[in-house]
Amino acid sequence: MNVLFTASLGFYFVATLLCFAGAAFKKDGVKNTGRIVLILAVAAHLIYIVWRGITARRLPLANQFEFATMFALMVAILGLVLDFRNKLHMDWILTLCAPMAFLLQSYAALQPKEITELMPALKSAWFGLHIGSAALSYSSFAVAALLGLRYLLLEKKAEEKHLKQLDNLSYKLICFGFLMLSIVIFSGCIWAEQAWSTFWSWDPKETWALITWIVYAVYLHQRFRMKWRGKRMAWFALLAFIFVMFTFVGVNTLMSGLHSYA
Repeated sequence: MNVLFTASLGFYFVATLLCFAGAAFKKDGVKNTGRIVLILAVAAHLIYIVWRGITARRLPLANQFEFATMFALMVAILGLVLDFRNKLHMDWILTLCAPMAFLLQSYAALQPKEITELMPALKSAWFGLHIGSAALSYSSFAVAALLGLRYLLLEKKAEEKHLKQLDNLSYKLICFGFLMLSIVIFSGCIWAEQAWSTFWSWDPKETWALITWIVYAVYLHQRFRMKWRGKRMAWFALLAFIFVMFTFVGVNTLMSGLHSYA
């Protein structure tokens, strides 16, 4: 398994270099090679996660390492899905998603990798839904932030049609991420009541998940009610992702609580 993990990390790094080089020098051949290398990274990564799950006899989502590596995989897969939608002219998306996947996988590499037994509180039917939804939510918010970054970089030189396309896709990803995060919070409340006899305890992870949910609720409110579009929404998507990353990394690093094992 360690060979597969290291291989995926190496492939992500090479894919990042090739995608950047292909975009910088406008070389389609280099860009296509980067795409192939990223597919190899995803394949090695997916096999690794499946193998780890079989070995652990559970879903590989029980700690910070496993969540981080799943987060990286979902960002890479989402990037490839968008890339294959040629009608959206998303050939540049890999130039953003490959480095994001590499950074997340690098973060995972710094975490303890030992396979451990699930804590009693995690042995629940809610385990897969709660944590799997969180990984889907975070990856959607991550790619939405990357689209926001792309919008800001192209704002003064791209066609209005293309900018609207970026804006709408970022919005759709945030809608999906918001739905998944809502499931995370709702399922977490039910699970908490079963495990700790309370629906809500203001644990740091719970609190920051709620703060993140509110931030994206404000995004949707501004979109629906105030009709915000374009540059403001691109900045919002980019800055809101800071709350996601603090909930993911900052809370675990700086605060202790009931979710410290994750």
